[in-house]
Amino acid sequence: MMWQAVFLSLKVSAVATVCALPFAIWIAYILARKRFRGHGLLNGLVHLPLVLPPVVTGYLLLVLFGKQGAIGAPLYAAFGVSFAFQWTGAALAAAIMGFPLMVRAIRLGFEAVDVGLEAAAGTLGANRARVFRTVTLPLATPAILAGAVLGFAKALGEFGATITFVAAIPGQTQTIPSAIYGLLQVPGEESGVIVLVSISIGLAMGALIASEWLARRMAAR
Repeated sequence: MMWQAVFLSLKVSAVATVCALPFAIWIAYILARKRFRGHGLLNGLVHLPLVLPPVVTGYLLLVLFGKQGAIGAPLYAAFGVSFAFQWTGAALAAAIMGFPLMVRAIRLGFEAVDVGLEAAAGTLGANRARVFRTVTLPLATPAILAGAVLGFAKALGEFGATITFVAAIPGQTQTIPSAIYGLLQVPGEESGVIVLVSISIGLAMGALIASEWLARRMAAR
C-alpha cells in the first residue's frame, strides 16, 4: 500500500503538471501583457485556490465534476468519463491547486522579458506568433520550468481538495499525504509514516534542485 501511494502520487503529479502547464503559460502571458476590463477578476479567479480552504475547493470540484454535477453529468452521459473517486480526479484537484503557483512564476518570467527584443524581431519581419515562439518563450523558459516544478511539488503535497473530491481509496486514489494521514490513525504505524514523510521530502527537494539546475542551464544558453 505504501509504495502504491508513492507511485500514484508521482503519476498524479506528472499528469496534473503536464495538463495544467499549457493553460498556465497562456493565462500568465495574458495577465502579463494584456490590459482589459476584467483583468483583476481573472487574476483573482486564478489565485482563488490559494486563499480558499482546500476542502472548499474539493467540495466545489465534487459539485461540478461529480456524476450528478453540472460538468460531470454530461461528461459521464456522453463519454462515460468520471472524475469523482478516480485517480484522474486526484490529478484534476492537484492541477487546480498548483495552477496559481505556476501562473505566478511564469507571469514574472514574461514580465521580465525585454519588450524591445520582441519589437526588434517584429521589425525584421517576424509575425506575433513567431516572435512569441522564438523570442518571448525561450527567454521565459527558466520561469516556465520554475512554475512547472512548483506545480509538481504542490501536487505531490496536495491533501485537502484531493481527499474531499476522490477520498483515499488504497491503490486507486490514495496519494502520499492521504496515506500518511491514514497511517497516523493506526497505532504502531510510526515507521511507515516516517518512511513516507522521508520520501515526500526527498521528492520535493529533488524537484527543486532539478528546477534550479535546468533554469541555470537555460539561462546560460
